[in-house]
Formats: sequence, C-alpha cells, structure tokens
Amino acid sequence: MKLSFLMWLASLLPQSAADPLCLATTVYLEARDQSELGQRAVAEVALRRREDGRWGESVCEVVTAPKQFAPTLVNPNFRMGNLEAWQQAMDVAFKTQQNWEQPIADRHEVVPGASHFAALRYASPSWRHYPTVATIGSHTFYRVDRLSP
Repeated sequence: MKLSFLMWLASLLPQSAADPLCLATTVYLEARDQSELGQRAVAEVALRRREDGRWGESVCEVVTAPKQFAPTLVNPNFRMGNLEAWQQAMDVAFKTQQNWEQPIADRHEVVPGASHFAALRYASPSWRHYPTVATIGSHTFYRVDRLSP
C-alpha cells in the first residue's frame, strides 16, 4: 500500500473510521521499528494534540498538520510493505484510542503530558530543551506547553 492511497482512503471515510487509520499510519511511519510501548507513546502524543485542539479537531487533522508528523514528511509514494508492522500499528492505534476514550483519571498513559517527540539521532528540534517526559527506544518525548503549530 502506498502512503498516498491510505491518506486518500482516510479522506473518504467517516471520521470515526478515518481517525484510527490515520493514527495507525502515523504509528507505522514514526515507530514501526520500536517496541509496543514506544508505539503507544507516539499514538498518545497525537491523541493528546487532538484533545488540546491547537493542531486540529480530528486525529487525521493533527497528523497531517504541516511538518508535525511523518504523514506530511514522508514521500507520498512510500510503500507500507511490512504487513506484520502494519498489523501491529493498527492494534496499537485501536488500543490506544480506546484507552484515550476513558476518563482522564482512568487512562493508562505512557508519556503523561508529552506533546512532542523526536528521534534526536536524526533531528534537533528547537524545543528539545523543554522538559523531557521519557525516552523510549529512539524517541525522546517532551512536554512543550508554549508552542503552537
């Protein structure tokens, strides 16, 4: 499957079906080589941003906001060819979204308060000096309160 096909498909679906697809696509692109915990953390950042509202009102809007997540940074012709990693990303997306639908006090958060993450081996974002929430695999997660998209 090509990235462009998945994003096109998401644009046709009702939001309740599109959001898990967009979240799974993001988990796959950002963290398919990470542990399940690392994948959940990536999904959590996208869901937290949706809840915040500054990056969009749906998961699809959040992950396709310019230069925020891999769906806007990766070549649209990229082939999502690892079926096992895709299935894992789908499972993580659905489980994380179900967890996120719980009342805040009942959620099991992996990276509480994290609104950003980076693989510092590849990127050096200006906000990397904000408080670190956790490092899981190759991603470091940050609580960045003052930035807008």
